[in-house]
Amino acid sequence: MSKVTVIATENSWMEGEALRQLKLAANLPGMVRAVGLPDLHPGKGIPVGAAFYSEGMIYPHLVGNDIGCGMGLWLTDQKAHKFKIDKAVKKLDGFEAPWAGDSAAELDAADLPTDLWPYALGTIGSGNHFAEFQTIETIVNKDAFDEAGLEKGQLYLLVHSGSRGLGESILRRHVDRYAGLGLSEGTTDFDEYIRRHDQAVRWGVLNRRIIARRFLDALGLNGKSKLDVCHNSVTASGKGWLHRKGAAPSDQGLVVIPGSRGSLSYLVAPDQSPDISLWSLAHGAGRKWKRSDARAKLARYRVADLTKTNLGGRVICEDKDLIFEEAPKAYKDISQVIADLEAFGLIKVIATFRPIITYKTRRR
Repeated sequence: MSKVTVIATENSWMEGEALRQLKLAANLPGMVRAVGLPDLHPGKGIPVGAAFYSEGMIYPHLVGNDIGCGMGLWLTDQKAHKFKIDKAVKKLDGFEAPWAGDSAAELDAADLPTDLWPYALGTIGSGNHFAEFQTIETIVNKDAFDEAGLEKGQLYLLVHSGSRGLGESILRRHVDRYAGLGLSEGTTDFDEYIRRHDQAVRWGVLNRRIIARRFLDALGLNGKSKLDVCHNSVTASGKGWLHRKGAAPSDQGLVVIPGSRGSLSYLVAPDQSPDISLWSLAHGAGRKWKRSDARAKLARYRVADLTKTNLGGRVICEDKDLIFEEAPKAYKDISQVIADLEAFGLIKVIATFRPIITYKTRRR
């Protein structure tokens, strides 16, 4: 099997720079395999939408600064047909401020230091992070849908966020000392990075939980967590280490793969094919345009034009740069990403979700 694998069909578009970055990472010392998923796109020196398997070494920059970033899905007790979008939009405010709850108690319950980045808990962050209320669009596999404990007529909440400044601080500490070099197994710095990394992963899970609580409380709703999947991490695997940078795991149950705020999200059941995909799946649609290019390419649009989607959803984003950078046109076609994963036998679609309200930020 080739050292570099790209999970994509001839119908998919892959940017040359992303492929170049993937091949460069594949040639790092100790690297055994590199896999690009259908949402592969260039990052800051390394590609996003990729998985890497190494032996004897780990590479923190292949995980990136948002360690523990992932997707959490909650089933709410709100009937979708009774949900008042305009009223909800008005109530969804104030989430940029620190959470008013007991951070120390939550951190302690998650087996984390009580002073570990407490003021950022419960905040979404910038970039492509969001909290999104959704409804079921289609059910493709009813048996799997029912087995997952999902309900067709209910409102759902999808949260995409990570470890905020905590992950950044961990990567910065490594880069300041080692730049892009890796860490060798058996060294003190290796062990310390893994310890801090694992804390950031747990912090990310807790953060998504508190974000969900804040959003549900704002609307007077209750919710049940149905899944939480991390897509930025490095974990022990076999004889070595599996790095995921924007790659959802295919060995931990169901996965939500969202598109842009103007397209459907897909709930999928992984069909594990480790030799092909390094136990990994796409984590989203993947960017088509650089952030710096988005505003120029969308110059004919006003901000107001981007606050509603073609699917009838509402977008809450008062950062005038971010609303252009995260516009649906800046992303690849999620249906093609899903088709590629299906073509390689990696997933079975269970259901699709339609975005109703996408929350990015109120003020900047």
